[in-house]
Amino acid sequence: MLSDALALCFWACLLLVAFAYAVYPLLIFVFACLFGRAAGVSPAIGREPDGAAGERGAPAPAVSLLIAAHNEEAAIEARILNALALDYPAGRLEIVIASDGSTDGTDDIVRRYAGRGVRLLAYAVNQGKAVVLDKSVPRLAGQIVILSDANTHMEPDAARRLVAWFADPAVGVVCGRLVLTDARTGKNADGLYWKYETFLKKCESRLGALLGSNGAIYAIRKDLFPGVSPGTIIDDFVIPLAAKRRSGCRILYDTRAVAHEETAPTLRAEFRRRVRIGAGGFQSIGLLWPLLLPTNGWVAFTFFSHKVLRWACPFFLIGMLVANVALLGTRPYDFTLAAQGGFYLLAALGNWVPTRPRFLKCLRLPTMFVSMNAALFLGFFRWFFGQQGGTWKRTERAPDGANPLPGPQTVELGR
Repeated sequence: MLSDALALCFWACLLLVAFAYAVYPLLIFVFACLFGRAAGVSPAIGREPDGAAGERGAPAPAVSLLIAAHNEEAAIEARILNALALDYPAGRLEIVIASDGSTDGTDDIVRRYAGRGVRLLAYAVNQGKAVVLDKSVPRLAGQIVILSDANTHMEPDAARRLVAWFADPAVGVVCGRLVLTDARTGKNADGLYWKYETFLKKCESRLGALLGSNGAIYAIRKDLFPGVSPGTIIDDFVIPLAAKRRSGCRILYDTRAVAHEETAPTLRAEFRRRVRIGAGGFQSIGLLWPLLLPTNGWVAFTFFSHKVLRWACPFFLIGMLVANVALLGTRPYDFTLAAQGGFYLLAALGNWVPTRPRFLKCLRLPTMFVSMNAALFLGFFRWFFGQQGGTWKRTERAPDGANPLPGPQTVELGR
């Protein structure tokens, strides 16, 4: 009967959403405790790397810090000074700025630091970050490449901590921890969702099934860099997993290798960024689908549960609503429709919920959830119709540190 099919659709969609956001975190925590390696322990050295320049007395590896930039005149000098302040052995750290068709003063600012060892790779045409990385990495001198962004500031010991893990030959990629800061106050703006994503990263890392990296701070062996196809949208997700697919290397997450980045200053900028990530997510399924095969073990489980199901949630939510409306007038579907209506009403009102006292922020979670899924939904169609290109539009930043948005509204989403 039609009503049975509609009921099956409703409950299946509800269970899939619940699994993606609630059941999976519980399962991955249990699996990490039962089957994962002790957090932070490298089997090659029998302990957690202490961030020394080299493990077991070995000389520090040659490292290249590659920062891709497009029209970053306002931020690039501070980024260069931050890179020059990194605590890494003299002569072993190469700092390279890859300017992707910048038309402002970015290139001129970088050239001023040539005498301090900062190298400029200037590309005349804006081709997109994926193309710039693909062209630039082979031109680097380091054995290890640290990839970062122009608006990111790394802690002085971050490079040492990332590189120390590569004493283990099985490690191919190491992701650092990104701390979000409020542009107006400079204070930590990590919200509940970002903490939730960080928790998942820790658990997945223990199982050897970490998915992608933070583009702001991650390191990869140069000889494992897989190359990036033109038009790749979320390169920091595709590159590490493509390297793992090709070599079987481990991808790790080090919470002590820290970088700071300001949150987007406007809802429009944040939503646009989420749409781009959504489009990139759907694109990456086509690029990385072999990792979903059961032979890939934990990676297949985390990729499907954490990413594919999450990206499909907008369609599950629509399926729930449509099936529920069609079942109206039968129990318990009058109640479930009222519950859905109440949830979406809370989401609509969430922008007006005050941020103080602190516990009221929880009332804004429906707003964030609906906004995120709306962005994923739009991202799907931008990907499907080929409207999301690989070239970038510089993210709006708060002028003079003025950020009008408090709290969770500005929290960056994990990929």
